[in-house]
Amino acid sequence: MNRQLLHTPEGVRDIYGKEYARKLAVEDLIHDRLRLYGYQDIQTPTFEFFDVFSREIGTTSSRELYKFFDKEGNTLVLRPDFTPSMARCAAKYFMDEDIPIRFCYAGNTFTNTGSLQGKLKEVTQMGAELIGDGSVQADGEMIALVVESLLEAGLKDFQVSIGQMEYFKGICAQAGLDEQTENELRSLISDKNIFGAEELLTGRGVAQSYCKMLLKVSEHFGSVEVLNEAKGLVNNPRSLEAVRRLENLYRVLQSYGVAKYVSFDLGMLSKYNYYTGIIFKAYTYGVGEPVVKGGRYDRLLGYFGKKAPAVGFAIVVDDLMSALERQKACAYEEDEIRVLTYHASDYEEKLLEAGKLRAKGIRTVLRPDL
Repeated sequence: MNRQLLHTPEGVRDIYGKEYARKLAVEDLIHDRLRLYGYQDIQTPTFEFFDVFSREIGTTSSRELYKFFDKEGNTLVLRPDFTPSMARCAAKYFMDEDIPIRFCYAGNTFTNTGSLQGKLKEVTQMGAELIGDGSVQADGEMIALVVESLLEAGLKDFQVSIGQMEYFKGICAQAGLDEQTENELRSLISDKNIFGAEELLTGRGVAQSYCKMLLKVSEHFGSVEVLNEAKGLVNNPRSLEAVRRLENLYRVLQSYGVAKYVSFDLGMLSKYNYYTGIIFKAYTYGVGEPVVKGGRYDRLLGYFGKKAPAVGFAIVVDDLMSALERQKACAYEEDEIRVLTYHASDYEEKLLEAGKLRAKGIRTVLRPDL
């Protein structure tokens, strides 16, 4: 026997028994919360045309996609995230729909990360997308739904960090940065590589006043008070409007009663280029990655022919389960399984008894008495 066949490739794993039962129970709790807000289930294909996740759309880089060909020679990819698929689906089936559309989904995503990163290459995500509503109230609904979903799953100690892409983009536009420089700078600031960011700006001949303004972005994090500081350091309308929107968002979150779970970080800049407004991530201790990622993507549906604002989020269920396990916060306990043994002479009697127990919701196994 080839013992190598017993193992999974690097970056994927089997989940079974009590661990899988707990995961399914958490997924059910989150799903119930999403449906309470009126979100309707949708399922999109596991693989799509390559162009759905192209560089122009601004999703996962090509080198991290699992790519293959169909018999007609089309390039296909396993989905690395759900948002472009949701946008494509909304544009296809709801092109003329004017009222807001609410989707929720669950499924696996696939990212071909380097083996040295130690990350899972296949993870389960659950999420929600609100399409056709560009208001700050829609932003608030999304973040409130994130908080309530995490609480419902059993997580108590977490923080949702909120950023605003428009604040950074407003300064970049004011400084006259080209798209390539802006993208490189965003990547450096996201990685907290301030020395690299400073070197990039100096090398591109950016005025010192703008350099200072751009590098300061990474320092704007903390409670709602940081918004006043951020507002005082800029003078362009785009960035000022971004801060005002965050202030309004905070008031919405206060109305939901979830403001204590949020903080602000204007240096948080997503690798996904399709985000246009607020972005947010939920962090907790016990895992090194955010357990939730989301944001506003008002131009993404336009690539598929439907002009509509949108906002959404994805919960990385595998990371959430790791956090719940390490914090001993998963309240789910699997029901005990009743075992009935039988002989050939009393099989029908035991089968009848098992049926009665199952009718009462008691998990029951029939086992021959060996």
